Amino acid sequence: MLADQLMPVFYADLKRLAHRERSRVGAGETLRTTALVNEAYLKLRGAHGFAGDAHFLRAAALAMRHALVNYAVARLSEKRGGGVVALKLTDDRDLATDDDQSIVALNDALADLNQHSARLAQVVECRYFAGYSDVETARALGLSERTVRRDWILARAWLHRSLQV
Repeated sequence: MLADQLMPVFYADLKRLAHRERSRVGAGETLRTTALVNEAYLKLRGAHGFAGDAHFLRAAALAMRHALVNYAVARLSEKRGGGVVALKLTDDRDLATDDDQSIVALNDALADLNQHSARLAQVVECRYFAGYSDVETARALGLSERTVRRDWILARAWLHRSLQV
């Protein structure tokens, strides 16, 4: 299946998730919800096809990650400065970020985590960057909800240790 076929099916869900994520990371007015979904779509449209819904949802999570990180990097290059703000890991389902530097730091740590465990990194992409729930993440990755919860706890601990300054 192509992104052109799957996007209309998941558009409302992706827009809801994008709204929550851009609000949570403080994307401001420059990167609106529709713009984030459109950025993800443009990235997905270049793909040659998806094996199914789960593959599309994984790709959408990754596309939103790239769009948010690219936005943060662009804003940082405009600012050129400021102090590093520590990334807060909560017991909640979310990792909270306070600024663009935290998003970029998380992206770098996630690249390191991917070298250690690709599955843990995919769980973080789905949970953090796409805002998927345990159920949605399990569906996107083809895992059980229990495995997703366990991986999310492990990934947060790994990232917490990795991001300590």
